[in-house]
Amino acid sequence: MWRRVASVSHLTFAHKSTVNKNACTFKCWEAFTTEVPRKEKTTHQRAKTPFITFVLGGPGSGKGTQCMKIVENFGFTHLSAGDLLRREIASNSADGIMILNTIKEGKIVPSELTIKLIQKEMESSDNYKFLIDGFPRSEDNRKAFEQIFGAEPDIVLFFDCPEDEMVKRVLNRNQGRVDDNIDTIKKRLKVFTSLNLPVVNHYLEKGKLYKINGVGTVDEIYKQVHPVFSSFNFEKQVRV
Repeated sequence: MWRRVASVSHLTFAHKSTVNKNACTFKCWEAFTTEVPRKEKTTHQRAKTPFITFVLGGPGSGKGTQCMKIVENFGFTHLSAGDLLRREIASNSADGIMILNTIKEGKIVPSELTIKLIQKEMESSDNYKFLIDGFPRSEDNRKAFEQIFGAEPDIVLFFDCPEDEMVKRVLNRNQGRVDDNIDTIKKRLKVFTSLNLPVVNHYLEKGKLYKINGVGTVDEIYKQVHPVFSSFNFEKQVRV
């Protein structure tokens, strides 16, 4: 369960991006507390307010693979919006059926539903470092998240990858997913271009965006990612 925590201090990046936290962040964190606060031994890496990273990029941009390396090296908890939605579909719930139909049409799942699934996972973790992969996918998603959580993400990764490369990767991964066929992929890319790029531009203007070239080997791409997180001197932490 989440515990009451102190505020987190951050290092300054070369491009002088700063993390804006306010009282709403602390109140939002406390709202998830379900146990009496207790004293415990802390280090520089524990007892922090949530450090939230949005990981954006089109389908097949490689963001999921890079998230696994960030988890391995920096101890983040990886929350894939797509995986959470597919898990809900597998549950055969009313929400799951609605999600399935929405994905087949290449449309965006309602913000409140996706945020509810993300929030549930965050509440069940003792970690404070989160990678939210594939969300927000639209300005509506972004505004809803910031309104519900009362805070912006600390940083945003954007994996920039050519459309042809993304289509090839998605078709080759062959995971048996309902959204991995050529027609649906093209719909998803069209939706991404029209709805997600305004989110990318918003965080670029806020000085929170790190643009990653998504072309190359996994290790080549990770060489761009690693410095972003190493600047915070995160200690590897076991996920819960």
